[in-house]
Amino acid sequence: MIGSIIGTGVFALPSALAPYGPIAIIAFVVVTLGALALALTFGALSKRVRASGGPYVYAREAFGEFAGFLNAWSYWITAWAGNAAIAVAWVGYVEVFVNTGHRTAWSVVIALVGLWLPAAVNLTGARNTGAFQVVTTVLKFVPLVFMATVGLLFIDSGNFGAFNASGQSATGAISAAGAIALFSYLGLEAASVVAGRVRDPERNVPRATVYGTLVCAVIYILGTLAVFGTVSHADLGSSTAPFTDAANNILGGSWAGDAVAVAAIVSGIGALNGWTMLCAEMPYAAARDGLFPRSFARLRGERDVPVFGILASTVLASLITVFSYTSFEDVFTKIVLLSVLTAVIPYLFSAAAQLYWLVRDRGRLSRRALVRDVTVAGLAMAFSYWSIQGSGYQTVYYGLFVLLLGLPVYVWLKRDATASPTGTAAMAGTAVSPTGTPAVAGTAPVAGTAAPAAGPATGTRDAAATGGERAPETTAPTGKRRLPGSRTGRRGGPRETGSRGTGLRHHD
Repeated sequence: MIGSIIGTGVFALPSALAPYGPIAIIAFVVVTLGALALALTFGALSKRVRASGGPYVYAREAFGEFAGFLNAWSYWITAWAGNAAIAVAWVGYVEVFVNTGHRTAWSVVIALVGLWLPAAVNLTGARNTGAFQVVTTVLKFVPLVFMATVGLLFIDSGNFGAFNASGQSATGAISAAGAIALFSYLGLEAASVVAGRVRDPERNVPRATVYGTLVCAVIYILGTLAVFGTVSHADLGSSTAPFTDAANNILGGSWAGDAVAVAAIVSGIGALNGWTMLCAEMPYAAARDGLFPRSFARLRGERDVPVFGILASTVLASLITVFSYTSFEDVFTKIVLLSVLTAVIPYLFSAAAQLYWLVRDRGRLSRRALVRDVTVAGLAMAFSYWSIQGSGYQTVYYGLFVLLLGLPVYVWLKRDATASPTGTAAMAGTAVSPTGTPAVAGTAPVAGTAAPAAGPATGTRDAAATGGERAPETTAPTGKRRLPGSRTGRRGGPRETGSRGTGLRHHD
């Protein structure tokens, strides 16, 4: 959780928020409350649907295949566009040491190295990806904790400047700054995306989601406050490495800033490593359900690596990075706003799914629990709407455009579905519905072998092994669908589902 949330975005955010003045800290607090509401909502949803996929699987189980597809498509855009934003912020800290003149051509080259190095790590398999993530997560904490503690002792009120420097109303400034600040919390759903491979997900996913978000919130707010108070407002707005400038002002000289820059570089590579994994994870889960192009569901090599998902996402992130450096004046902010908008759409659907299930199952909950959960989910939904509004008209325009680009893809996928002999398919993991029974979520085929018609079981999807081929659905003499407890693996032989059998994860 912490490794996915904390990247280089937080290291660049003080500069992006500087045009608004210290009122941006208020926006950060508001965003933190909204992020905690979302974290609590995702924690509750992970107990209802114990399968990998996060926002995608929640929308699919609650509202059907089309909603699931839109969430998978939108989240996938968030992942690779967010990688571009992380890479751009990462370049600012690399250029503390090289290309100090910030020549555009070399900045683009550095950004591309930052995108493709984590992709290469991911292509070697999940074990190496995880080890890389652990090391970078530990190292990235050092400058943030330093600034959130020691940095507070060096705050000079004269550095803050005008409280609201944006020229907008206070409400408008908070909304606009909040939309940027939300980028720093993207990834709070990461534990739910891989819930299918987490031990004891009902306990560990909610705890990781809530506690991870809380830890990041404390460090974010205090660290940003310290940077605002140790770097003058005039210098902060033009800084490409604000934490480096703050460290230099606190300790004097340049060695402290250089140390912070090194930690920020490590942090950025770690975040790109984790998000590159998510770039392949979400479309993999959707592709196994027939709701994403089948190429994303193919695994390669002995370690079952989703090569196509990793390469396609990195190529797209590279293209938007190059385009941004040549066309956008404010590269980081523009990409951040697009990433936030496409992330908020799955957040909105997830909050709506939680409200739907709460209303449907209200008779099973105590009045107190119902009021509490509805309030949290309602706040998460309202916060999502507010974040969309704060993104600005131009961002909403581009965001809606890229979202609607998914419609031809969905039509193409449904064309393949209608061409299937039965229109049914086996899915890669049985999502458990709120009632504890295998969930039924439409009749789309997956990118593999379509299940044959089986009497009353035709409208359901069965569980298949973690990799490779899908197990065909069988019907017992009584007309009931066979239970997902015995699956046929890709290498033959039955598999016990156990406590992890609901995952869609290819690294099971």
